Amino acid sequence: MNAIPEGFEPLFRSSPFLDRTGPYFCKGKGAGLSIGLRVQEHHLNARGLVHGGLLMTMADIALGYAMATSADPPIAAVTSQLSADFAGGARLGDWIESSADIQKVGRSLAFANIYLHVNGERIVRASGVYSIPQAKA
Repeated sequence: MNAIPEGFEPLFRSSPFLDRTGPYFCKGKGAGLSIGLRVQEHHLNARGLVHGGLLMTMADIALGYAMATSADPPIAAVTSQLSADFAGGARLGDWIESSADIQKVGRSLAFANIYLHVNGERIVRASGVYSIPQAKA
């Protein structure tokens, strides 16, 4: 139940917030980047399901990191808009995994969708628009 699927490693970049909401794992990069999370007690709401805020956090980092790593050097992307549709849930011990669909990475904006799955079943579809800050001259 606690095993991390083969090929996943600890997330390559973290923060104090992600350390509190994780631990997150990853494999691949760009559109092939997948973020994973094994559901633990601290991820659950009062109903025993993964909290929607955690799913939004996971969608945001999966979208941002997939877009960032789609270029070399990585793109600095800042969330401008994020929306999600919840089609299912996850429980203690479940493995949640993302798959990305990058629509466009332009000079100032990037657009993408992310899907979160449990056991092959899609539980969240999220779409995001990310601002790409321009370097100051």
